[in-house]
Amino acid sequence: MTSFALLLAATAMTPAPTVSDDTQQRAEEIVVTGTRTEGSDDYAVKAQSTATRLPLSLRETPQSVSVVTRAQIEDFQLNDINALLATVPGVNVQAQETDRFYYSARGFDIQTFQIDGVGLPFPFQIQNGSVDTAMYDRIEVVRGAPGLLSSTGNPSAVINFIRKRPTRDLAASASAQYGSFDTLRLDGDVSVPVTSGGGIRARAVGSYLDGDSYLDRYGLRRWTGYGIVEADIGPDTVVSAGYGYQNHRSRGAMWGAIPLYYTDGTRIDLARSSNPAPEWSSFDVTDRQIFGDITHRFGNWTAKLTVQRRAIDEDDRLFYVYGNPDRATGIGMASYPGAFQSFARNLTIDANITGTVSLFGRAHDVMFGVNRSAQRYTQDSAYDLSRVGVSLPLGTVFDGNFAEPNFPAFTRSLDTHSRRETVYGLVRLNPADQLKVMIGANATRAFSEGVSYGAPTNYDRARFLPFVGATYDLTGNVSAYASFATIFNPQDQIGPDARIIDPIEGDNLEAGLKGEWLGGRLNASVALFQARQKNTAESTGFNEDIGQFAYRGVDATSRGIELEVSGQLAPGLQATGGFTAMRIRGERDEAVRTFVPRNTGRLNIVWAPVSLPALKLGVSGQYQSSFYLEPLDILSSTTGQQVRITQDGYATVDLMARYELTPRVSLSANVRNVNNAKAISALNFDQGYFNAPRTVLGTVRVSY
Repeated sequence: MTSFALLLAATAMTPAPTVSDDTQQRAEEIVVTGTRTEGSDDYAVKAQSTATRLPLSLRETPQSVSVVTRAQIEDFQLNDINALLATVPGVNVQAQETDRFYYSARGFDIQTFQIDGVGLPFPFQIQNGSVDTAMYDRIEVVRGAPGLLSSTGNPSAVINFIRKRPTRDLAASASAQYGSFDTLRLDGDVSVPVTSGGGIRARAVGSYLDGDSYLDRYGLRRWTGYGIVEADIGPDTVVSAGYGYQNHRSRGAMWGAIPLYYTDGTRIDLARSSNPAPEWSSFDVTDRQIFGDITHRFGNWTAKLTVQRRAIDEDDRLFYVYGNPDRATGIGMASYPGAFQSFARNLTIDANITGTVSLFGRAHDVMFGVNRSAQRYTQDSAYDLSRVGVSLPLGTVFDGNFAEPNFPAFTRSLDTHSRRETVYGLVRLNPADQLKVMIGANATRAFSEGVSYGAPTNYDRARFLPFVGATYDLTGNVSAYASFATIFNPQDQIGPDARIIDPIEGDNLEAGLKGEWLGGRLNASVALFQARQKNTAESTGFNEDIGQFAYRGVDATSRGIELEVSGQLAPGLQATGGFTAMRIRGERDEAVRTFVPRNTGRLNIVWAPVSLPALKLGVSGQYQSSFYLEPLDILSSTTGQQVRITQDGYATVDLMARYELTPRVSLSANVRNVNNAKAISALNFDQGYFNAPRTVLGTVRVSY
């Protein structure tokens, strides 16, 4: 807070700049050709369009925005989305299982990713499998309710993956990495002009990862491929089409995690490498995406049509352990193996138009569009009942010797069809040079029909969701802002009564200060926020009566403060970071969602000495405060008291160093968790496992 106040004081007497009409130029860069962060060492961007689709700077956007640029991704080897999001202020990565992940911001779950601004909800409310970052130029994170442009959403955040686009000149790069636990990663990236001058251009990206783990028997192999062709159809029209592919296949994968406490409520002393899963337990997730878009600029207006088709297939053989051991005998845990085949199909069409209109002698920004998405999710399951409920004594549960069952034929356990249709729009009024006011809304209809383990998942809901925001320039470098958004999100989680729980509803209020210096190369902000949400799904654990995890709806209000800085602090010195402090209370002012850390801190700094620019050194730190879980209706069998599982606050520190042997060849080393902090990764339910110990990764990179 002190550093932010000093920045404000230093610029309090700076005269306001003359208003320049650079909105159209930024629109051309962002909407038509796609602004890029690759090739730059900057940790800040001059503009983004995730929050409103308008090409606005961070200072002009009345919500909290973080951007992870390509430079930061490559400096700290943020090769998957979990490693990347762990560096973003205000975002928590909750690795509850080895291959399925929860993400949260401001106390609530993030349930939708965007790719190039088009929303793709998680098929099963959580992310199954990893997401490689090789094909993306940058990741933009807008914290707070994303209801304006995501037809439904939580008051948490929206994460927008911006794909790499072809360049007009020949460019190529490749790297080889090797590190702890025999981890090998290879990737390549080539962009070529197909025609003279690059009027037609193409790009291909590929990566391969194979490695073992600190967890016994666990390993991961991941293939990623991406190709795109882009063409100029005249001076004002760009058309592109592409294909993305990823296969995530693990071995020794946990379904659920590790029982953490004895029946008397005391914690089990477990090794960091503990893993109950045998080697045959595996997630096999294939994600394919076909997409195309056409962008046309006419005068002060730009129109864009995007079509995305996504197909996710899973073929999983999994092993779950339930129950808790008796301290004296070690008995009390049992087996629950299962086999699953599932697919998700999503088709999303989005069309929007942005531009400016003149009214009362001033230019105002306008954006409106339509979106339609249709999904089908199915899951087939198989259980060898003769192998369910086999006793697993504590002394042998982590041996990994449980033989793979002879699973019977699959039966359909889940089949849902859903559809969302949305009309959205926004007007950014310009009543004065210092003041901008945004008024927008979307009208959404969400429809679903189907069943999940015999429980109907039917709903037909429609809502009108308003949005309002404003920014006011206090000085030439500092603005005050405020925004208000409403929330609506149908859910398909099932309660213990085998009925779908009610939709999420609520609102998000945010206000703060934003500063911008060095022509947008340095940004800082402070934000106060309040998010209110009703009926948030919260796990009550595995329910044997309905054959799946059951959920209850929880009402919660999150209030807090966020500080953030990003960009160039001094010549050769780049940084991103922030601190979030919040409280989350229920309708009776009781603590709820206690498995979410209340305080988080992030700091990423790199230094390239001006006198030795070939060298780059960096440090990244992540901190989160304590969190705990009191499993619903779980009492100690000896004391009769409520069981509480607690993870104390902790911090991890990562280091990096890179040296350019030539302008085209570099060597780098990254060390993660240098201080070797040991902690439970997540406590969304009453099992968990530990984070990775200190690891080392070396990289050789060649570019042209």
